[in-house]
Amino acid sequence: MRRSRVAGKVSMSSPGEAMPQFAVILPAAGSSTRFGGNKLRHHLGGLPVIARSMLAFVGRGDVTLLIMATRPQVAEKLPSELHPSLAEHGRKIKLCAGGECRAASVLNALREVPPDIEWVAVHDAARPLVSQRLIDATFAAAIERGAAVPALPVSLTIKQAAGPLPAKVQRTVPRRELWAMQTPQVMRRADLLDAFARCPIPLDEVTDDVQLLELAGKEVWLVPGDDQNLKITTPLDMKIAEMLLEPTSSSREF
Repeated sequence: MRRSRVAGKVSMSSPGEAMPQFAVILPAAGSSTRFGGNKLRHHLGGLPVIARSMLAFVGRGDVTLLIMATRPQVAEKLPSELHPSLAEHGRKIKLCAGGECRAASVLNALREVPPDIEWVAVHDAARPLVSQRLIDATFAAAIERGAAVPALPVSLTIKQAAGPLPAKVQRTVPRRELWAMQTPQVMRRADLLDAFARCPIPLDEVTDDVQLLELAGKEVWLVPGDDQNLKITTPLDMKIAEMLLEPTSSSREF
């Protein structure tokens, strides 16, 4: 097996083999309650957040299809109606109705992925600053290992307690083995479908996509994440994302 880079994309393939192809799922049916408005339509560096997240994937040679699971009224729109920058990639983009929770939205989109696409990547629609390097690394690790997720070490001290607060501390959780999950979370389409079918808990209790694989007894591997691959949840997150996009932000002195 050899590792090759094509137009900024990394693939794992043997000589003579076709480059692995991916479908990307963007769950985008949330209500943005903590943001106080539709954060995916909010402009970040001249583009809506959702357009940035989509453009990170649709221009790649190893991405055949991008499916955004969104609100029913949005699912009827053409990609160019979301933003003109997506018009040239319209053949790769499909919209479907989201579900009542994140996992249900992912399942709706997963059912739209053709069987001839082996790999699926699920990416938070509110992570617009994902880098091509991180996508390359996660795709390559999934092909090699079967499933891969970018992760960051947990830097905060974690206490276990039975909430709501005030509550008595039960214990301090050792953080050396704790990792904060990011996206894209990448796995085989067939494995994720099987994991959904066998899921022993309600879908609204599933907190991320590879948790389904874990519950089905499949291996999941972590790769180094990226601090700039933040998820926009609050207005403060948006301000941080805006600062990260400023070319001079890293050279400022305080």
